[in-house]
Amino acid sequence: MPTLSFIGAGAMGEALSRGLIAAGTYAPSDLVLFDVDTARVQTLAQSLGARAASSVEDAVQGADVVLLAVKPQMVETALAPVREALTPQQTLVSIAAGVSTKRLEACFVAPIPVVRVMPNTPALVGAAATAVCAGAHATTENLDKARAIFAAVGLCVQADEKLLDAVTGLSGSGPAYVFLFIEALADGGVRAGLARDVALQLAAQTVLGSAQMVLETGKHPGVLKDQVASPGGTTIAGLHALENGAFRGTVMDAVLAATNRSRELG
Repeated sequence: MPTLSFIGAGAMGEALSRGLIAAGTYAPSDLVLFDVDTARVQTLAQSLGARAASSVEDAVQGADVVLLAVKPQMVETALAPVREALTPQQTLVSIAAGVSTKRLEACFVAPIPVVRVMPNTPALVGAAATAVCAGAHATTENLDKARAIFAAVGLCVQADEKLLDAVTGLSGSGPAYVFLFIEALADGGVRAGLARDVALQLAAQTVLGSAQMVLETGKHPGVLKDQVASPGGTTIAGLHALENGAFRGTVMDAVLAATNRSRELG
């Protein structure tokens, strides 16, 4: 099986590597990990059964796909050692938020096929939401390689690069918004008298089940909401409270704030 090399083994790199192994897309021995935090990468590689590379040059040598998983501010620094080492026969897949394919391509001497990707951390449990787009030198084959990686750990769609910042603001940062909502939902249950562990289980399962209903029924969320909210009932009372707190507008503002920050990073 072709080798997949990670430059960066932080939270997202770990989520993807664990997700790919769990899905059976890559064997642990086909993964190569590099990170400037040598202690962390050694521990993670040992945990996964993957190989820890001693340098960026070592990590990319012979790799079919190189997955860049570093902070946007560190892209040029991370890729500088392999400016002349990466070849057009390899595919660079980047999950660095806000960093354009043009900026990535400029890091190399040769015309390297670049695919920009915006995944999210639920890749760890095979439930990621990911968007991909191709750079100037990337072919359908390069794009397919990236799609195969991320389709193995959840939903993967193709999008125009100009929309990747919006994807970052919505699904890239979205898990944090949902985690906050689950926490608040559980806190509400505790305030109403439920035990903490029971409230958290009910809150998380409620979000999971509701999301599944949207995806599996194909119905608009507003339609599903109306099916729950009977006239004069408990749900409409709760929805009224959310509207008074500008719930929907606040969530939309969060997506736009994250989108704008992604643009700034790029």
